[in-house]
Amino acid sequence: MLTGQCHCGAIRYEMPDTFDHHALCHCSDCRRHAGAPMVAWALVAADALTVTGDPVVYASSDHGRRHFCGTCGTGLFYTNDAIFPGKIDVQSATLDDPDALAGPFGHIQIAERIGWMAGADGLPMFDRYPGG
Repeated sequence: MLTGQCHCGAIRYEMPDTFDHHALCHCSDCRRHAGAPMVAWALVAADALTVTGDPVVYASSDHGRRHFCGTCGTGLFYTNDAIFPGKIDVQSATLDDPDALAGPFGHIQIAERIGWMAGADGLPMFDRYPGG
């Protein structure tokens, strides 16, 4: 089992290390909710996820439900019974050890990707904040 939590630790979870998919989502809903250019999701059976604490659930669309910490605001889970009944997406970057999960299979919803993300791999990279 893999473990994870929100930023403040009020919500913790355990999930299996096997999953249906692990992808980087570029849809505008994910971007707006996370405040990030993309979000990494690992889809698992809902009954295989154990959650300690009480996430707030927000109806972000007709069928989509986003689960987040009401204290620190960390996005944690996403459910959509119309698209994947009985499953739950876990924001894999909230795992205690995100590297314990096999890497994403690809990018999804790139029709909504921010234009400048297409060339992000070519940007300079720094181990820490540059010049600091």
